[in-house]
Amino acid sequence: QVQLVESGGALVQPGGSLRLSCTASGFTFSNVAMSWYRRPPGKERELVARISSTGVSTTWSNWKGRFTISRDDAKATVYLQMNSLKPEDTAVYYCYADFRTGYWGQGTQVTVSS
Repeated sequence: QVQLVESGGALVQPGGSLRLSCTASGFTFSNVAMSWYRRPPGKERELVARISSTGVSTTWSNWKGRFTISRDDAKATVYLQMNSLKPEDTAVYYCYADFRTGYWGQGTQVTVSS
């Protein structure tokens, strides 16, 4: 059974940093590309960053320079390092495993507010 469990979401002040984690089980993690998406309040879900099975990472332009995706295959975990957080980064963040029909985690809430 495929499981993706996100953690690390929190309330943080503008300018702060967070590292989100997504730990996977039920499949061969090292063979799968992983992504982070987010859904801001009242908006559609949007792709933030993706990392291939070989470790090639892409952060979409809106967040390039502030957000970095990485993976640790030994721990079956993908990370999203978020720096210089802004109130508009407030969202539920989801990880996504890109194989078969695709699998989603349950999401973790990030709130950026003073």
